[in-house]
Amino acid sequence: MVILKEFDELVVSSRPGQAGGTRLYEMRENSVLCLGPHGLHRMAYTEWGDPANPRVLICVHGLTRNGRDFDVLANALASDYRVVCPDVVGRGRSDRLPFSDDYALPIYANDMIALLARLGVESVHWLGTSMGGLIGMFLSSLPGSPISRLVLNDVGPVIAIDALQRIGEYLGRAPDFADLAEAEAYVRVVCAPFGALSDAQWRYMTVVGMRAKVGGGFETNYDPAIAQPYQKAFLEAKEISLWPMYDAIRCPTLVLRGAQSDILSHDTALEMSTRGPKAKLVEVPAVGHAPMFLEESQVRIVQDFLLAD
Repeated sequence: MVILKEFDELVVSSRPGQAGGTRLYEMRENSVLCLGPHGLHRMAYTEWGDPANPRVLICVHGLTRNGRDFDVLANALASDYRVVCPDVVGRGRSDRLPFSDDYALPIYANDMIALLARLGVESVHWLGTSMGGLIGMFLSSLPGSPISRLVLNDVGPVIAIDALQRIGEYLGRAPDFADLAEAEAYVRVVCAPFGALSDAQWRYMTVVGMRAKVGGGFETNYDPAIAQPYQKAFLEAKEISLWPMYDAIRCPTLVLRGAQSDILSHDTALEMSTRGPKAKLVEVPAVGHAPMFLEESQVRIVQDFLLAD
């Protein structure tokens, strides 16, 4: 169920001029059974809006985060969409995998197709932050793709190696935390590129990014084993270039870039607007990797693009 206190505080603080804040929609929790190379696993997801609405938006999070990152965005779009926010396997409420090498893009993409089959829809809009954008880019590049409109949040076909190394320095190495205050201090450091968030926003990012430990305390809400294939796939590479994949995308595409991002360079984002799907490019000032859709202005950018005729 929704963490009502923190979520209510966050939504109200994001709209200080509106008495009572924005309407709070019901959030539903579910899961779908998926098949991987070494057996079955469950992928959890949250869902907002009318379950009968044929207009579906899939929101997929970044490497170490989970679907609850999109609570504010999902609540804002719930009147227009059935918004579905999965926890990619190994994160959030989803199962942890027994073989770390299975934490890879083909498995994630296969799980998403299982999710679409569960939802019973032929076509969706897709918003992906970082890793979630890579999954969306891959699926969008395939013939007969179910993705009809795509938002790539601070990710593209060229990934900066220095930034990947920065993430690798903390990935899978987070300590345990005695309480949420201690956890929040950690989140404010490793997630500093999110921008100058309010105290309520940092608190919420911490609450949804942590899970309680048996016996007390908190830990990050992802399997530390995701670091092992990350090291192999990214940190040992000299260059990450996915231009052929990007060039195969045919649906309308928005590239949202944090103006201070070290993952997606301005030059790469600009080139994305001139080739392949010729994406619309919007840069968000005073934010690095990545915009988190906790501000009304960021939500509005996505809303305007997705609901455009």
